Amino acid sequence: MNYSYYRLPRFSRNAGIIWRRNINVWMKLIGPALVLHFIEPVIYLFGLGFGLGVFVGDIGGVPYLTFLASGLVASSAMMTASLEGTYSVFTRMVPQKTYSAILASPIEVDDIMAGELLWCATKATISGVAILIVASLMGAVESWVAVLAIPVVFLCALCFTGPAIVVATMAPGYDYFNYYFTLGVTPMFVLCGVFYPVSTLPDVLQVIVQFLPLTHGIELIRPLVSGTEVHNPLFHMFVLAAYAIGFYYLAVVMVRKKMIQ
Repeated sequence: MNYSYYRLPRFSRNAGIIWRRNINVWMKLIGPALVLHFIEPVIYLFGLGFGLGVFVGDIGGVPYLTFLASGLVASSAMMTASLEGTYSVFTRMVPQKTYSAILASPIEVDDIMAGELLWCATKATISGVAILIVASLMGAVESWVAVLAIPVVFLCALCFTGPAIVVATMAPGYDYFNYYFTLGVTPMFVLCGVFYPVSTLPDVLQVIVQFLPLTHGIELIRPLVSGTEVHNPLFHMFVLAAYAIGFYYLAVVMVRKKMIQ
């Protein structure tokens, strides 16, 4: 057994090189990317926020449009980070062999993974901010305190990037990601409180979703967007940070095993 695979990740300025490399690639597609970031929340907020909101009314004193918008801000971090951490990382790691080329330089696996982690979280934060802007224009944001949701979105994205990269290291092909999204991401999107309060679920499911990171992201972001009190913020932040750190370490180990022979 090669125990060097399991050493703690090393952080260096080289991670910034990877982050800037991904930014430069994304900038070539920034037009269509930004259009999608803004159009998708408009569809959700108009279709569900106004359409379904007429029948739902307020939830816990929060207008349904605001309730939904805050949930979408959190879920966008999950979706964007998961997509970038699976499809894009796999593409750079396997078909394009970008990582192999980078490793021919002084940059190491630890640098690549730190850079990817920062980039996935950055892209997810852009998506979350786009939803916040659209929600603000539609009158769904109740307080300026909503700007404090931005670093929370970044933290949410960090905790979903690691699992996505772990899945990318195990994937024999792109179709493999269907398992992850169908069995992991979609259940969280549906069950963790994006569209309705978790308290309406059966007791067993209420317990289960407390172990899922999206639940804690929503518990932090929704009060900030709606201007209500945040309950147990340190606990929710601890859970998100634990997911982020734990899965980042596992992701680094898995990529080391895959890329270093």
